[in-house]
Amino acid sequence: MSRKMKNKVITNLLIERIASEGKCVGHHEGKVVFVSNVAPGDVVDVRITRGKSSFMEGEAVHFHEFSKDRIEPFCSHFGVCGGCKWQHINYELQKTYKRQQVVDQFQRIAKVPIPEVAPILGSAETQYYRNKLDFTFSNSRWLTREEINSGKEFERNALGFHIPKMFDKIVDIEHCYLQGGISNDVRNTLREFALQHQLNFYDIRNQVGLLRNLIIRTTSTGQTMVIVQFGENDPESIALVMEFLKNRFPEITSLLYVVNMKGNETFHDLELVTYAGQSFIEEEMEGLKFKVGPKSFYQTNSKQAYELYKVARDFAELKGDEVVYDLYTGTGTIANFVAKKAKQVIGVEYVEAAIEDAKLNSQINGIENTLFYAGDMKDILNEEFIFQHAKPDVVITDPPRAGMHEDVVNMLLRLEAPAIVYVSCNPATQARDVALLAEKYQVERIQPVDMFPQTYHVENIVRLTLKP
Repeated sequence: MSRKMKNKVITNLLIERIASEGKCVGHHEGKVVFVSNVAPGDVVDVRITRGKSSFMEGEAVHFHEFSKDRIEPFCSHFGVCGGCKWQHINYELQKTYKRQQVVDQFQRIAKVPIPEVAPILGSAETQYYRNKLDFTFSNSRWLTREEINSGKEFERNALGFHIPKMFDKIVDIEHCYLQGGISNDVRNTLREFALQHQLNFYDIRNQVGLLRNLIIRTTSTGQTMVIVQFGENDPESIALVMEFLKNRFPEITSLLYVVNMKGNETFHDLELVTYAGQSFIEEEMEGLKFKVGPKSFYQTNSKQAYELYKVARDFAELKGDEVVYDLYTGTGTIANFVAKKAKQVIGVEYVEAAIEDAKLNSQINGIENTLFYAGDMKDILNEEFIFQHAKPDVVITDPPRAGMHEDVVNMLLRLEAPAIVYVSCNPATQARDVALLAEKYQVERIQPVDMFPQTYHVENIVRLTLKP
């Protein structure tokens, strides 16, 4: 973008619609202009921050008119924190936009005939619906423009979320509307304790500091897991923090910590220490119990996960004599959920610890018709694997946001299972994979599910069947 364009202000831009990733769209002199934190119907002045030959990106600096669909955001951190970017749009309209996002992705990327996309399954809870949150300690708190201009000294330590596109700046969270229970109390009390005892908050640039990360997980059964990640191996200070949490919050059923002196916050390759309580928490769904460990993946909206899995099971159309392959099975939640309606379910997952949990979840629930294998999907799902096991009647696949590896898609085309149920958290990569599968498969049903109210994210389930 030329220097003349950067910081240029476009006046009286009409915001027309919502596009991908929650950004809204207007048009100026034949170019698309993407703007965040606005709503369709707003008329704004936009300062350009980035641009190419066919589009520009900018931020709203003045509102001339507000959209009739705009509502007052309920969170004091709205517009600064990276989450809940749609809380200024009423929920009914959020659902409309999310469904349209699925339609647009399939029309633009998949380019295959599709049935009418079903109305999105909305979430009964639009606040406090998450069962897992990650908070970051930082000695570089994000300062507001008012604080900077005041010339005063402010506390720079923070415990909260990363500012979008700024890896080293953290907005200090006072109250988060994403997670209920004791989550806000644990975070705020721990921050206060750390400041009182002058404990070091992490310096992400220099990768030093004691307090690095706080993870809080809850379940619909009322259990709570708290994981503290330390950036230094200081046994005395670690014991001070963990003993405080243990005594201050006896409600915590699983209290763990990990010492992580690596360059990133991931701890799947590190040993966690159970300081108090159990090393896991338990979820429950239709009477089935699921063990959730500190490294386990579980859908972060427990109530909507149940709705999601019911749709997936319905789309599988199981009669009781089918062999089901559950790809990207995680801790085996879907596999165990559908097992009672199938002859056998075979789950495959990359993370070995998750597969151990999947096996244990089957054992806990007395499920004997499941098999689980750990390894890279594109390596495991080969001709030898198929030869050793019965050919699937139904394939359920729930890959990460990147979608399925091309080798996995090619194997599915060779398998020719009569039906594929594709669960996705990213309709764009799902549509891409559906376009590849269209060589032999047709789309029969599409059902979007809202797992994350107040955000642009949408989960989508597709049923594909072999072409006649």
